[in-house]
Amino acid sequence: MKRLIAVLTSILCIALGMNTPAYSQDASFIHALLNQAKLQGAGKFTYWGFDVYDAKLYRSNNVSAPEFALDIRYLRSFSGPAIAKRVTQEMEGLGVPAQQADLWGKQLATIFPNVERGQSLTAIYLPKQGTVFFHEGKQLGEIPDTQFAKAFFSIWLDPNTSAPKLRNQLLGQSCPPPLINEAC
Repeated sequence: MKRLIAVLTSILCIALGMNTPAYSQDASFIHALLNQAKLQGAGKFTYWGFDVYDAKLYRSNNVSAPEFALDIRYLRSFSGPAIAKRVTQEMEGLGVPAQQADLWGKQLATIFPNVERGQSLTAIYLPKQGTVFFHEGKQLGEIPDTQFAKAFFSIWLDPNTSAPKLRNQLLGQSCPPPLINEAC
């Protein structure tokens, strides 16, 4: 009976266009690092009518705590270097000098793997450690620079983001994390 339910669930996920592993992704690593994280908000990023990814913002159980996580489940396949290049472009659009954004982009290109449709990349900000990256819950690497963290997460959370609708969905009725430094 359990096997039948598992098969039917897989068929349903395929029919709805979802990969089973991503659909049932285990976020326990986020909860462990953020002290029982709570979902602050979630939304979908669409570009020229194409759904690109679903994003979720998690905050620590204590909302004034500085740590938080951004989980992105891709709805299309991308190469790691393409993701890193897009991050670089977004940082530059928010005022990060091109030379600095390129340097960080090169670091990210060594961290980010290629992602397939339905897979997740997660970035967790931990003040004493920096930004830690995960692919499907497995740690990939980290960048221990607070300025990098601010520039990286601003892509989604800064008032001047290129995706204001997604920002509003991620933040909901709450303030952004203290790293973003927006008065609320």
